Amino acid sequence: MRPVWALAGGVALALGVAGAVLPLLPTVPFLLLAAYCFARGSARMHGWLVTHHQFGPPIRDWQERGAVSRRVKWIASGSIAVAMCLAAAVGLPAKLLAAQAVVLCAVLLFLWTRPEA
Repeated sequence: MRPVWALAGGVALALGVAGAVLPLLPTVPFLLLAAYCFARGSARMHGWLVTHHQFGPPIRDWQERGAVSRRVKWIASGSIAVAMCLAAAVGLPAKLLAAQAVVLCAVLLFLWTRPEA
């Protein structure tokens, strides 16, 4: 089972790294998933990820305090606004836009109620 967890961690890490450079792909949720998977599949990769100079701090903030930095909250909020504008611009039906708005508002509510890192 450990190889499956390690493979899932590798996929999540790859998506997280891609999210660091692609505008609408989230980074931190995939890094959190990678850390979770590596904790079960590869102690070496888990240790590397948690102590990484760039990827480690948000993972540690979440694991220790359930915290998200204010910068990340603003970036996520901006990305959500862009996603809603793009969905409206491509002419999605009103019911679909409404459903998307409800889900994304719930995400924002969850995000902004987390403590600051």
